[in-house]
Amino acid sequence: MRVVYRLLGLALLVSAGLAVRLPAQDYRAQALRILKTVPLIDGHNDIPDAIRARGGLDSVDFAVLQPKLMSDIPKLRAGGVHPAVYALEQIDLIKRLCAKYPRDLAMAYRAADVERNFTAGKISCLIGIEGGHAIENSLGALRMFAALGVRYITLTHWRSLSWATASTDTARRGLSPFGRDVVHEMNRLGIVVDLSHVNDATMSDALHTTRAPLMFSHSSARALTGHARDVPDSILKLVPGNGGIVMVNFNPGFVSEAVRVYEDSMEARARALRAAGRDAAVVADSLRVWAARAPKATLAQVADHIDHIRAVAGVDHVGLGSDFDGITEVPVGLEDVSKFPDLIAELLRRGWSEQDVRKVAGLNVLRVLRATEQVAAKQ
Repeated sequence: MRVVYRLLGLALLVSAGLAVRLPAQDYRAQALRILKTVPLIDGHNDIPDAIRARGGLDSVDFAVLQPKLMSDIPKLRAGGVHPAVYALEQIDLIKRLCAKYPRDLAMAYRAADVERNFTAGKISCLIGIEGGHAIENSLGALRMFAALGVRYITLTHWRSLSWATASTDTARRGLSPFGRDVVHEMNRLGIVVDLSHVNDATMSDALHTTRAPLMFSHSSARALTGHARDVPDSILKLVPGNGGIVMVNFNPGFVSEAVRVYEDSMEARARALRAAGRDAAVVADSLRVWAARAPKATLAQVADHIDHIRAVAGVDHVGLGSDFDGITEVPVGLEDVSKFPDLIAELLRRGWSEQDVRKVAGLNVLRVLRATEQVAAKQ
């Protein structure tokens, strides 16, 4: 579910004291050059689940182009993606995936592993779990996941737990006392606490509980798109004090307000059809027609979210969390992992400096990983 790559270059050249804008086509070339010098870390890539849905590891040749997937090794390479972090629930699958493709993939458990693999030109595989339900209310299970190599856990998925509230829940409660114990134990174990999918109260409670930086592995800015999965400015303003990171999600409904409103209207229409007694086939056909008329999110809107988070939280606290292979629709211009250089090129076109691009590409995430490791070492 998560991913690491390589990124881009700078948007302005300074010549004789003047800022000279480069031609559009040169921004992408710069992006590819910079992706050769810094790991691009995508906080959320669901390729393991996509592989499982297609019959498992032996049913998918990850080394060749897979037209129905958003991620495969050729696309990662074409996108200038060298390391990639896959967070997945199937720990066994990710380890077998790395073992099956050793020329391209390598396991990583620390920031130093990511950097070493990057130098060797390999895609790093870090293990994450999306949803604290996996620990089944057991700190012992949490410790065993850490022993197996899990390095971050999203506190909830779409449903609330007894100790943490999901973004889909109307309840205003946040972390329970046990939820705070989970956060403290994750700090001790060196597991990054991920707040994507939780509600605002849980975000706030976690920020005031943790001893280590937090991450939002795949969330965008609610000020631009009013989705509950996105992060409000009130929370973004707290992130710098924690040293954490918000990694922008590419889900169209999370980055385009027009798409979000349209999707909500589709759900309302579907409920109305069901209430009227229409059968499932009629409802499905109607939804397909409505979906075909939906507005489209764009690469530029994703860049808008990156810009907004930089403006509110600072450039040290923004990253990328695509959700590729976990979403059914994508922004125009960001169809799969090979398109990352185009997003970087857009940031360069907007005037981002080379060093700031490096931060959003991967340096910010590496800092969070290192800081989490240091907190664990002190405990």
